[in-house]
Amino acid sequence: MNLAGVHSVKFKRDRRRRVGRGEGSGRGKTSRRGMRGAGCRTGSGGKISYVGGQMPMFRALPRRGFNNKRFRIPLDIVNLCDLADFAAGSEVTPDSLADAGLICARFELVKVLGNGSIDKPLTVKAHKFSSTAVEKIQAAGGKVEIIPVVSAD
Repeated sequence: MNLAGVHSVKFKRDRRRRVGRGEGSGRGKTSRRGMRGAGCRTGSGGKISYVGGQMPMFRALPRRGFNNKRFRIPLDIVNLCDLADFAAGSEVTPDSLADAGLICARFELVKVLGNGSIDKPLTVKAHKFSSTAVEKIQAAGGKVEIIPVVSAD
């Protein structure tokens, strides 16, 4: 092995710039922070949206767009796999679901979704059903009854 041919791996070796180490360094005194104000003091530069007393851009611009939250109908959700606890041929209503602890009855309306499978005939009464839930309940020999929604208008 020739020691004259050994050299180090080439990679960037930039040192961290040490500011505030005297005028001769070129980065002394104010350490390139300026003279006065919040920017020259420690702890500044926190909030990105802060513009120093001026109205921030995100507050000055008008709100745009539409949100459906005000008009949505809140529903309690029940999956088909949750209905496996009921006996074959029984009637499943929102009251029986609340008694079984499957819904907490914070909303008045119940929707049955088709997640899971059902292997016994049940008569399920709810306000809304997904199409897969209807297919799976009827394929198991059960019946689907839609409870009409009474509007508050």
